Amino acid sequence: MKISYDPDADALYIRLIEGKQECRTLRLNEEVALDVGPGEVLVGIEILDASEVLGEGEAPAVELVNVRTAAGVAVEG
Repeated sequence: MKISYDPDADALYIRLIEGKQECRTLRLNEEVALDVGPGEVLVGIEILDASEVLGEGEAPAVELVNVRTAAGVAVEG
């Protein structure tokens, strides 16, 4: 997973699946869109006006709960 932010566009993108994917975009509202790939797999999430949607200042904390890391170690919350 990769999270990137473009300050010029004030857009945050959460990429869940690496590599180039053929996607269709499903808009949830004016700020949030989902990129859906083949087999209805969620590829990414785009958040426009991110500083307004997520709040200005520091980036929100990311907490992993019951997720296996790349090393295979479970992170429990």
